[in-house]
Amino acid sequence: MNNETTQKRTNYIEWEEYFMATAFLAAQRSKDPHYQVGACVVNEDKKIVGIGYNGMPLGCPDDDFPWGKSAEASEVLETKSLYVCHAEMNAIVNKNAADVRGCTIYVGLFPCNECAKIIIQSGIKNVVYLSDEKAHKPNYIASKRMFNAAGVLYRQFKPKRDKIVIDFTQDNWEESPAKLRIS
Repeated sequence: MNNETTQKRTNYIEWEEYFMATAFLAAQRSKDPHYQVGACVVNEDKKIVGIGYNGMPLGCPDDDFPWGKSAEASEVLETKSLYVCHAEMNAIVNKNAADVRGCTIYVGLFPCNECAKIIIQSGIKNVVYLSDEKAHKPNYIASKRMFNAAGVLYRQFKPKRDKIVIDFTQDNWEESPAKLRIS
């Protein structure tokens, strides 16, 4: 009896799920105790050209800078806000292509005003985000205002599934070829 499969697999993830999942995987590198955000920049050919997550700048040791997020104005130097590079910035500056003009950036959290400026200046034309939980804050209202003025399109990603799980524990590749559990 021949058990050879002759049809393509049908439960594969779609492009947008793949790119958003890549952003979420990148976020797992963040050492930020409050928000772990990742970003994935994709060109028109569906090629990833940049990945980033929020963290301290190169050469600034994670243990030497603060990770707190709120303080009195006189103590702002002891918060992360003046030091951390956001995921969007890192994805753009860590690009592996000459240019990100015309690209799409996938990010877990809607970009703040500082990231919006970088996105606009870099020539990225589309922003796909999962959460807009800070939409009521001035920084995020300003982002939308700038995106609208600059013609950068943005939209919320609506996942078709609740989770994608990567399982490194499987031993037999032939009997169990899909190492990704999709639910």
